[in-house]
Amino acid sequence: MIKETERAEIAIIGGTGVYDPGIFHESKEVKIFTPYGSPSHSVTVGTYNNRKIAFIPRHGRDHSIPPHRINYRANVYALKELGAQRVIAVSSVGSLRENLKPGEFVFPDQFIDRTKNRPDTFYDGALVAHVSSADPFCTEISELLAKSASKNSVRTHDHSTYVCIEGPRFSTRAESKLFRQWGADIVGMTLYPEVILAREAEMCYACLAMVTDYDVWADKPVTASEVSEVMRKNVENAKKLILDLISLIPKERKCQCAHALEGAIL
Repeated sequence: MIKETERAEIAIIGGTGVYDPGIFHESKEVKIFTPYGSPSHSVTVGTYNNRKIAFIPRHGRDHSIPPHRINYRANVYALKELGAQRVIAVSSVGSLRENLKPGEFVFPDQFIDRTKNRPDTFYDGALVAHVSSADPFCTEISELLAKSASKNSVRTHDHSTYVCIEGPRFSTRAESKLFRQWGADIVGMTLYPEVILAREAEMCYACLAMVTDYDVWADKPVTASEVSEVMRKNVENAKKLILDLISLIPKERKCQCAHALEGAIL
């Protein structure tokens, strides 16, 4: 039974570097049990600017869970169980375009799924649902992210396509060049199935993607240490955007995310 003090309206999914316990007031850790097993970690629930916020570290608090082993269903289920209606997901990505530079942010509005072994639906039992993924991201939250970036003079790009690979390895040069030919703009390992599970749960979902490197199409091999260094330098901007976004998000939803299952269940 979820206590009223444990409920949240906005959820943040991200890495340990983005989360600062000092940001939230009256924060507490909440352990959620789900039909899909354990989430990546207990959920931290607190208050910021009179809004109840839930945070879950996607890779675990000590970054011990690789992208292909994350229990995405348990994470999204836990946030839904706490009452969250909006999800802001933070992830690091490689750039497939010269103009998307390391240190900048991208707000994707489309994705290409290249994952292989990830359970990607809540409807694999008695009920069958075919949720539309034509426009998988919440336009309202993405537009507010862009507004926040402009206000804070943070270099960002929108209307982009994210290709999600299985990981944990990085792409080959041939794969990277193929993704560019497909029209993809950024490449990462964590967007899918997170985005579509949030849609099945009728939650608004927006992605704040931090560009950490040019993928290997640019003949600059990627190393994990380089990615970590760019992320470290860019964490403060990510926090700034998220906190400003929280103050911009209206109480009532005007988007269609809350009706994503209409006509989808057979």
